[in-house]
Amino acid sequence: MFLCCNRRVKDGKAHDYWSVVENRRLSDGRVVQRQVLYLGEINSSQREDWRKTIEVHGEGSPRQVALFPAGSMPADDVDAIGVRLSELRIERPRQWGACWLAMQLWQELDLKDFWRPRLAPSREGTPWLKALCTLVAYRLIDPGSEWRLHRQWFDSSAMADLLNADFALAEKNTLYLCLDRLARHKDELFKFLTRRWGELFGAKFDVLLYDLTSTCFETDIERSPEDLRQYGYSRDKRGDCSQVVIALIVTPEGFPLSYEVLAGNTADSTTLSDFLDRIEQRYGRTNRIWVMDRGIPTEDSLAKMRRMGASYLVGTPKGRLSRLEQAFLGEPWARVREGVKVKRLVTEEDIYVLAQSDARIDKEYGMRRKRLRRYVDRLQALQRQRLTRDQFTQQTRERASANTGFEHNR
Repeated sequence: MFLCCNRRVKDGKAHDYWSVVENRRLSDGRVVQRQVLYLGEINSSQREDWRKTIEVHGEGSPRQVALFPAGSMPADDVDAIGVRLSELRIERPRQWGACWLAMQLWQELDLKDFWRPRLAPSREGTPWLKALCTLVAYRLIDPGSEWRLHRQWFDSSAMADLLNADFALAEKNTLYLCLDRLARHKDELFKFLTRRWGELFGAKFDVLLYDLTSTCFETDIERSPEDLRQYGYSRDKRGDCSQVVIALIVTPEGFPLSYEVLAGNTADSTTLSDFLDRIEQRYGRTNRIWVMDRGIPTEDSLAKMRRMGASYLVGTPKGRLSRLEQAFLGEPWARVREGVKVKRLVTEEDIYVLAQSDARIDKEYGMRRKRLRRYVDRLQALQRQRLTRDQFTQQTRERASANTGFEHNR
């Protein structure tokens, strides 16, 4: 392998672009060059630096050797390296660049300084801080389970080299025990990150998005009444699985402010009040704007938000829309942009905005046509079947049970 230079003259100035190439001999005897690494433009001073970057340790003291460009010979007083490409092989390739970047972000956020006093090494010498750094890098680069980190990812990454550690960081018990040690510092961590996000990115927390999701478990382990794994409304359409509900508050830019893991049978409308108190105690009372789905707040929680001085943007319950129908009829439409027009209704407590979007209308028409097409296809399939009444009833029950999963749960 050697350095190859391609010169291009532009506006009377010569530009040299360099690559590391190797010679490949073809079956017809010709020799062609394969680019191994593109280095980009290198000026004369940078080229001299490149010539001095390889240090060889042999007999006696280390000495410098030089790479040289194609078609030129090295100077008499400069050593050169001969490489037998046929004897080269790759051993234990690892991902390095992404791991290095994750470490830089870890340092930039000052997470090392935050966690060092809270995750001191154990008496047995377990480096909890390095284990946490490995978990964070894994979540950032290639998120998956801790078991996958233990079995596969750690060996294919450069985390051991970057942290000057060994496979003890990825021992499965170490990973799970490290996660257990983090929960007690959750409130402190969110306060610290809120301050750092404000310093680094100018993040503001006057508009907060609140939503809930769920994650299910495919397991046969019996659950106790105090277990968070419970059966409830499944957003994953897996009513046959136990689940937990995850509540999350983020800014419009995606910076998380708080989260909570709740029992799987928790109703959405019962979660907001506790979060309002938690955010106020943690970050103080201020005129925040909360954005959420219509199924989350209740009349009591909205009244509580008004007493706290907070504002909210939430979908109006359909039952209340019916009561406001006559009042909206007298209000004029105002076009806010192409294809969107609104009506505005001001009451003593709230301001209601009724929006009509041409794109949304088209979407709902498409959804209804798709569902109607399924009904028609199913009816046509039933017409082609030759079933008795009892067979048809049994088949309908089995289909309903498969779609809901509730019969199996009971």
